[in-house]
Amino acid sequence: MASEAPNAATGPPPAPSPVTAITGTEVIRCIGLTKQFPGRGGAPSVKAVDNLDLAVRKGEIFGLLGPNGAGKTTTVGMLTTRVIPTSGQAIVGDIDVVAEPALAKQLIGVVPQVNTLDRSLTVFENLYFHGRYFGMGAKASRAAANELLERFKLRDRAKADTLTLSGGMAQRVMVARAILHKPAILFLDEPTAGLDPQSRIALWEVVQDLHAQGQTILLTTHYMEEADQLCDRVAIMDHGKILALDTADGLKGSIGADTEIALQADGDLDALAKLLEAGDTVTRTQVTGNVLRAYLRGSAHGALPRLIASADDAGFSITDVSVTEPTLETVFISLTGKELRE
Repeated sequence: MASEAPNAATGPPPAPSPVTAITGTEVIRCIGLTKQFPGRGGAPSVKAVDNLDLAVRKGEIFGLLGPNGAGKTTTVGMLTTRVIPTSGQAIVGDIDVVAEPALAKQLIGVVPQVNTLDRSLTVFENLYFHGRYFGMGAKASRAAANELLERFKLRDRAKADTLTLSGGMAQRVMVARAILHKPAILFLDEPTAGLDPQSRIALWEVVQDLHAQGQTILLTTHYMEEADQLCDRVAIMDHGKILALDTADGLKGSIGADTEIALQADGDLDALAKLLEAGDTVTRTQVTGNVLRAYLRGSAHGALPRLIASADDAGFSITDVSVTEPTLETVFISLTGKELRE
């Protein structure tokens, strides 16, 4: 998947401002964080991240959930020194990442969207030289590399050329490399994008194991199941702004419904929505494209036949029906009027 933003910003950095100290258990703080990229060929500039205020707590998995282009990768880029903010502050620990990028890098581990393993080195060497780069002695770096090869079930691939690794295995190596120097915070940018389901679940297990050991993780994803399964809190992001932030259960509870019924029908869906809302079963509706979503309290048992009968009596022909519990995608649709995968 292509990155949402270049790895480095152009132009002079903004003048440093006084660092706003992180308090309590917070280990990341964004304060009015903004990134605006200039337009090309006369096109208007693009505000990839728009006045973002955000705090991440020590030891949690914090998720940025949103579609491609929402600003997730740009946000991670600013927090990890790769993208210079247009304005605002990005603070990791008590370090302003713009004013002191070298110090900030000592605190973080980063797994980017693309495979950045050194193709001229073996799996072991990728880990070993990462430790050396971060100031570890030869003995300590070798021991850490061997320990992580064992921990991530990569011992039999230690001497392998990285080009021979599967996508899932390469991601495991990149996660191992990112934590080798024991960073306070781990950034995972779309870590399972492009992986097959089996590799995705295997990487979820790695992330959950790190979390159980107290690792703070900021994870970006456009997979609602991933955010739901892994994250302690989730911020739903679109067009550079945070639209909602809570636990996954809290976000789903904000819909005010227990069941979502998605209908496709011939005819005017807006008119059908008004018809269903006029009854005593549906709490609210939303039309997105050619799909009408009806939300109701309780289960669909008994309610669904009544809804279909009401539609039929009014001359609407239902062509497709699906029934689910509200998901994080339901929340996203409710907030934006579009599907998360768009």
